[in-house]
Amino acid sequence: MRSERALASALTATALLSACGENLTPTPRQAYSGDAPALTCLPNLDGVITSSELGAAFGVTLSFLISPDGAERPVPQGEVTSDGQREWDFGSDYADDEILTVGPQRLETQWYRDSFPEGEIVLPADPSGATVGIYRQDEQAFWLLGSASADPNPPQGRTLLVYTEPVALFHFPIEAGAAWVSQGEIVQGELLGLPFTGRHTYEVEIVDSGRLLLPQLTFTQVLRARTRFIVEPAIGSTYSLRQTGFLFECFGEVARATSRLNEPDADFTVATELRRVGQNL
Repeated sequence: MRSERALASALTATALLSACGENLTPTPRQAYSGDAPALTCLPNLDGVITSSELGAAFGVTLSFLISPDGAERPVPQGEVTSDGQREWDFGSDYADDEILTVGPQRLETQWYRDSFPEGEIVLPADPSGATVGIYRQDEQAFWLLGSASADPNPPQGRTLLVYTEPVALFHFPIEAGAAWVSQGEIVQGELLGLPFTGRHTYEVEIVDSGRLLLPQLTFTQVLRARTRFIVEPAIGSTYSLRQTGFLFECFGEVARATSRLNEPDADFTVATELRRVGQNL
């Protein structure tokens, strides 16, 4: 995210330099003598993501191409190319794709802040932004503390789900071959205005690494993460979702495919949601 911010600044400067009309006489100026902007995170392409390479940059956003609600997309399974590297081609252009802009928010300004005293970061949990996840990060893991509705009194009913103990979504360092299972217990929560008690289970596996092709960008060293999310309410039926996500140093997640409900195949081929990071969308 931080490197995207520096790139955006550079592109803006170029546009301003190009704004002079041909009938205008420019005023003489001294050459700029300041130092180049320092990037706080530079990918080293070592196939490992540490805590310092996956941090929230407040005030910075990433734009994604995202499939519209109700549309399904094929999920490429990848292949080994002639150079021996695994490659996933997610570069297909879909005319009905929409633009989703995502960026972290600070917890202290939110209505649910008192329910998450250890929280630091707020990110949207769904494309609409109606529900958000509350997170914190340290050198050991990227932790999910729970979720809440973005507004305190939304028309669909309020959500406030606080885990009794934080859930480790990603353990650092993130590298191929790593796997873990984390569970979050919810007691006397609220889901869409209704009482909720139950358990959320996250089964995560960092399967492999390789090159990822997107419509506008190519990432040469991504890690592919498979996640199975299981919801077990105290009353009602258990259900699950799967996700395949691609992680890149300093950017975080740059592409994600979400399965149909209760998908049995870890390498599913049809996504109910596909999002891919883009540039100048």
